[in-house]
Amino acid sequence: MRQVSFPSGEAVPALGIGTWGMGEHPGNAARETAAIRTALDLGMSVVDTAEMYGNGAAEELVGKALASRRNEAFLVTKVLPHHATLRGTIAACEGSLRRLGTDSIDLYLLHWRGSVPLFETLEAFEHLQQAGKIRHWGVSNFDVADMDELGRLPGGRKAATDQVLYNLTRRGIEFDLLPQCVGSGIPVMAYSPLEQGRMLNDPVLLRLADEHGTSPAQIALAWVLRQPLVVAIPKASSPHHVQECQRSLDIQLTPSNLADLDHAHPPPARKVPLEMI
Repeated sequence: MRQVSFPSGEAVPALGIGTWGMGEHPGNAARETAAIRTALDLGMSVVDTAEMYGNGAAEELVGKALASRRNEAFLVTKVLPHHATLRGTIAACEGSLRRLGTDSIDLYLLHWRGSVPLFETLEAFEHLQQAGKIRHWGVSNFDVADMDELGRLPGGRKAATDQVLYNLTRRGIEFDLLPQCVGSGIPVMAYSPLEQGRMLNDPVLLRLADEHGTSPAQIALAWVLRQPLVVAIPKASSPHHVQECQRSLDIQLTPSNLADLDHAHPPPARKVPLEMI
């Protein structure tokens, strides 16, 4: 699988799995656990979650799924902005570690900007790194001005990633944020790369899926994965869905395909405020 490198030099697969909405219904636990383990089997080792998802239920599910396979996963979770004080971040991290059943998180993100000064959150991240509780830290839902502010802070250029909403129908980051991150060597992690399934009846996606003998979801995901410094983390709550996502890596969109998609969903011609789901 194609790899994407963080500024530290560590590389991860370009395709992982997201867990938003998972762990909330006991009847789905076996299927969702199997999905995460299938992702590991297929080399999709980036497993993304957050303390916010189901008030910790997703982290608990991930912890159980990885119980005997923790060393195979690159584990990502996030701290809520209202927890992101010095003491609050450390306490939140301890809670996530406990729910995940691990002693270290591979990548710890600030979920979005809040009222806590960034320097205080960064101080907490530094403390957690020194204690061995997290290996890397980064941010989520940061726009260009946020990344500029972050870069001016002591240690702010150590950010490993910016995780943002990015898909064929949400292309605003292509105008400025994506070029900024690429220029700084900071990968973008694309959440909701399939727009939670809402775009899958798009006529162009349906036609290209027929042309390539695949599904609209695989075309949409292949479109996101065409970017060399983007890691996609689609939610996949069943083994079948995970396998479908993995097959998108084999799709090579032609210049004509990309032109058709651009015509249907034009790239931004001006600054677009960062979108969130």
